[in-house]
Amino acid sequence: MTLAIVLAADPAAGHLTEPGRPAGEPLTERLAAQWRRAGADDVRIAADLTELADLVAAATGPVLVSGADLVAHTAVLKHLATSPVGPTVALVLTDPPAPGQATVREERGQVVEVDAADATGVFGGALRVGAADLPALADAARRAAGAAPDAPDARLNDPASVPDARLSDAASAPGARLTDPASAPGVGAADGGPRDAVDRLVADLAARGTLIFAQRVRLLVAHRVGDEAQRDAAEAAVAAVDEDRAELKLSVKERDDFFTTFFVSTWSPYVTKAAARIGIGPTGVTMVSVVFAVAAAVLFGVGGRPALVAGAVLLYLGFVLDCVDGQLARYTRHFSAWGGWLDTMADRFKEYVVYAGLGFGATHAGFRYGWALALAAMTLQTVRHMTDTWYGALHDEAARRPKVVTADAGGIGGKLNAASTRVQADTGSVSYWLKRTVVFPIGERWALIAIAAALFGPLVALVAVLVWGTLAFAYTGGLRTLRARWMRVPVMATVDAGLHRDDGVLARTLPTTRRPLLLAVLGALGAAGTLVWALLAVHGGGDLPVFVPVLALVLLLGAAQASRAPHEGSLDWLVPAALRAAEYLFAIAVGVAGRAPAWLIFGYVLVLTLHHYDLTARLEKRQSAPPLHAATLGWPGRSLLLAIGLIAGYASIALATLGAYLLVVFVASVVLAWVVLPARARGGVRSPG
Repeated sequence: MTLAIVLAADPAAGHLTEPGRPAGEPLTERLAAQWRRAGADDVRIAADLTELADLVAAATGPVLVSGADLVAHTAVLKHLATSPVGPTVALVLTDPPAPGQATVREERGQVVEVDAADATGVFGGALRVGAADLPALADAARRAAGAAPDAPDARLNDPASVPDARLSDAASAPGARLTDPASAPGVGAADGGPRDAVDRLVADLAARGTLIFAQRVRLLVAHRVGDEAQRDAAEAAVAAVDEDRAELKLSVKERDDFFTTFFVSTWSPYVTKAAARIGIGPTGVTMVSVVFAVAAAVLFGVGGRPALVAGAVLLYLGFVLDCVDGQLARYTRHFSAWGGWLDTMADRFKEYVVYAGLGFGATHAGFRYGWALALAAMTLQTVRHMTDTWYGALHDEAARRPKVVTADAGGIGGKLNAASTRVQADTGSVSYWLKRTVVFPIGERWALIAIAAALFGPLVALVAVLVWGTLAFAYTGGLRTLRARWMRVPVMATVDAGLHRDDGVLARTLPTTRRPLLLAVLGALGAAGTLVWALLAVHGGGDLPVFVPVLALVLLLGAAQASRAPHEGSLDWLVPAALRAAEYLFAIAVGVAGRAPAWLIFGYVLVLTLHHYDLTARLEKRQSAPPLHAATLGWPGRSLLLAIGLIAGYASIALATLGAYLLVVFVASVVLAWVVLPARARGGVRSPG
């Protein structure tokens, strides 16, 4: 249940009157009604911070808090209440700060500092606090209630009295944003005057190291007001904006890639509006886009100019629907963990099914290595995605450590970071679009596939994807490596490294060694060498010597020994990608050496990619491990079984059996995670006994 609390502690704001209503009627009543329309299950008006603390302490779900000085579209409050970016979210405005209001500095969508000298916005007087952060909010409210309104709370300067250890030992905490507890903001505003009550709360939460995401207001209107004249002006601004039209525009991502921006988002909102009117949900749109992509893959496999052109059209329409499902979720505010997970998994499945269709089509057209190109494209793209995911996690962690990031600003990493920031800020410029296009995002990939397949055929489409993808990987990998060395943030030390390495039981039984990145790279090189040797052997009509896969397996198990080693290096975020490359290349080498059908090798690696995308989707959504993760055996265990199958002369059987087993485990895990366990949590399914 979502509780909304309007804090009417400030008499100046609490007694602003509604135009046309009797003087003295509080603005709090209007905000309370808006919170109800925004989806709050229960709305309370707290007379002071002590009452707010009591309400928060009794809450079991998310809590929405606002001051009594906010004039905004109801949609602004609804967007805050339903924001999918994280559990705790603060409204951020671009208005100049008034006395008593907190300013904030944002980085990568996070509030990283309150009352910073280089503030990027002002706190909008409203926030949503996730269930896990409610104890901190209740404690902050009680401490603010007992503090003098014009002096900092002494307890913020006394580490021993602060429950969160990050204030007392900022240097040792992965998520700490403050290096000096004495610098934590108290109840005083940046201008030295008394801070508004709700601003004290967000300042206290930020000082504790609470992860707070920023909700910016775009196209809609929200202002904090201090008198009747300001309120009249704000309400006039609200009335001047068509709320529904603005929400439809807001459903389109503010910053998207070139092809999506100019060839999809110019007309996809009309599809979004139509889907909302007839009642199709985001999940339904996602499933239709999957059907379109599968149909395109079939047509690419069939070949012939009419089929290829039709496949290209279906692929384009499938991508449009891929954009529409997200736009529809934002327009209707129908977000769910399941929907986000499904969208991530469906995107990858669609793309790789299209690769399969192109590989079959190229082979059917007479090119011997069509499936090999499809495998190469899928492996390359998955490894790229792993680096994308972990570099994003690295950047998010770095945003929470501003003191670390500013070190060595004059080095090459610092200069690259500054240049990237300048280009990103120059929205719409040639350099901006070049930067967004050269990395080969999904819109550009699908456009290239559609155009190349329609005009030149499946073979050219696959080659084009591989060439551009390889260049993009080299470009992003090189620049990110330099910037990561400059950041010096051990992001993998902040998560369960064993889970995201996908090590499994076998890795935990091996002796522990250090240097995880070096060992992972050696494992990948060993697998790549085995694949090259297998290709040469098969091409020459011979067999792969037994010692080659054994040696590669030794290198792989060496990489597995680093499972429990500290992943504290500035480049250790590359470890998961290196391990994915090692496992995929070794599996392909086993298939090639064992003369397994190409489609079987592709299918096995496809199942592996689904398993690994499940892990990355959970990392991005901050979710726990899949229910049956232990049953997947870990990448060392799977590689060992394939090596045994190859040496025994049953490589095809090993690939088919292990692939089928992993697919069953994956499907069962999905059902457990998204159907059975949620039903039990709601009380819909009783546990045995």
